[in-house]
Amino acid sequence: MRAPRSACRVTVTTAALGLVLVGCSAGGPAPAATPTAAPTAAQAGELPAAHVHAVAIDPGDGALLLATHDGLIAVGDDGALTASGPVIDLMGFSVAGHDHYLASGHPGPGTDLPDPVGLIESTDGGRTWTPLSRAGESDFHALTLLPDGGALGYDGALRRTTDGTTWEQLDIPAEPHTLAAAPDSGTALATTAQGLLRSTDSGSTWARVAGAPVLQVVAWADASTAAGVDPAGVVWTSTDDARTWQRAADLGEAPHAIGAAVAAAGLRVAVVTGEGLVESVDGGATFTTLLTS
Repeated sequence: MRAPRSACRVTVTTAALGLVLVGCSAGGPAPAATPTAAPTAAQAGELPAAHVHAVAIDPGDGALLLATHDGLIAVGDDGALTASGPVIDLMGFSVAGHDHYLASGHPGPGTDLPDPVGLIESTDGGRTWTPLSRAGESDFHALTLLPDGGALGYDGALRRTTDGTTWEQLDIPAEPHTLAAAPDSGTALATTAQGLLRSTDSGSTWARVAGAPVLQVVAWADASTAAGVDPAGVVWTSTDDARTWQRAADLGEAPHAIGAAVAAAGLRVAVVTGEGLVESVDGGATFTTLLTS
């Protein structure tokens, strides 16, 4: 577990919730980034200037990863930022395992990938990427791994793949802002302006979660534990497969992205807002500031 960086603690408030939600054949791996094509990194302790689309926690080493407009950036224990791989606008990003990631978006300068990149895969911590499917067709703004090795993505339509190459289109009642699928089950969540949607069949059918907060971002920590943040910045957690939700800290800022994992000390939650990157290791009760904007 990484040591706390600063002493900023956020406590729970009773503020009212906001309601406005702010196939082709596989090619070879993309070339590694050169110094002139490396993602733009800020000073230690500062959030990257490039917009952060996703934050994730690598299950192998617990590293915090930022998927940004300028590529993948790892956050060190000392707040130092390390850019990895070519410049890709990582609009969608999902962790499959240690150093194993799926992503989507647009290529940056010096990156030999189609635009949009479709579904791409890295098995070396983001240093190189291989196109899997829908190159030149799909920019999945919402993307999540399914437990069978497939994926669920939204590029203007909800699509599902079981093998990374062939896709089927599915119906969903409202446009998802984020998608998240629980490991080891078919339960998926979609945050929408109409409320939190839940699917127990990997996205085939959806139903609104009665009594759930209107979340802007959501992530699974394990097969039954999830965390989300509403548009007002209030953190919510669930331990019963997203059926019921409990209010936690109030960050006071609308979220950009969330990542979650179960660590030795309990539920770990990382959230990116306009003010920076904050992390909780006590189930969302208090947060420590890791990076400031």
